Amino acid sequence: MKVVIIEDEKPAARRLTRLLETFELEILTTLHSVDSSVKWLKENKHPDLFFLDIQLSDGLAFEIFEQVPTKSFVIFTTAFDEFALKAFKLNSIDYLLKPIEIEALEQAIAKYKQFVGHYSATYIDFNELKNYIINPNQENYKKRFVVKIGQHFKPILIDDITCFYSQDKNTFLHTRDNRSYPVEFSLDQLEVSLNPVNFFRISRKHIVHINFIKDIISYSNSRLQVFVKNYNENDLIVSREKVTDFKNWLK
Repeated sequence: MKVVIIEDEKPAARRLTRLLETFELEILTTLHSVDSSVKWLKENKHPDLFFLDIQLSDGLAFEIFEQVPTKSFVIFTTAFDEFALKAFKLNSIDYLLKPIEIEALEQAIAKYKQFVGHYSATYIDFNELKNYIINPNQENYKKRFVVKIGQHFKPILIDDITCFYSQDKNTFLHTRDNRSYPVEFSLDQLEVSLNPVNFFRISRKHIVHINFIKDIISYSNSRLQVFVKNYNENDLIVSREKVTDFKNWLK
C-alpha cells in the first residue's frame, strides 16, 4: 500500500511516519503545504491513501484537490472539534485526532482495506466535503457581518455584499451601494463560512456573489473575466484551474 502524508507540523509528520512504518506501508513522500502538494501530485502517480491534515501553512488542504482531482482515499489527521468531525464519516475512510494513537491508526487502516475492494473507483468531491465539514447545514453559513466605522459598528446583511477581496494583506467586503469595509477574516476563512450556492472564490484575491455578476467575458490563457455590479475594479479574473468549477457553479 502506497501512502502520502500531507502535514505542515513536522513533529506530527515524523510521529505519524514512525507509526506507519510499523504497518510496513510504503510512504512515498511527506508534504507540508498546499503548493508543494499540488506540484508533487501533478508530477507523480497518486498513492492509494492520503493521510491529510486540513489546516496547512498556506491554506486548507482541500485546495490541493480542487487543483489536482484524485481518486485516492483519505484518512484525516486533524484537531477539529467533535461537531465538525461527524462530517468526515460521510466521505472519508476515517479521521484521527491528534496526537494519533496506534490503536486508532490500526483501525483506520483496517477500515481502508475493507473499503478498497468495494469502492476502488470512488471519486471524492473535496469541494462538497470541505463545505460540509465547516458548515454541516445551511444555518451555519454567515448571514451578516459587523463592520467598524470610526467609533460605530454597522451590520451588513450577506445579501448586500457583492464581493470580498484582499488587498495589501487585508480583507474587505464590498456592498451594493459601492462601499468597501475591512473584515477580520482571511479569504480562506470566508470561503468556508459563506454559502457556496451564492458565493464562489474565483481566485486568491476575490470571492464573488452570484446575484451581482453583471457580465463574464473570455480572457487570455483560457481564463474568464468577471464584472460585478457596483464594483469598479477590472482584476476579477477566474483562475485557470477554477474555470470549469466556476462554469458548473453558474449552472
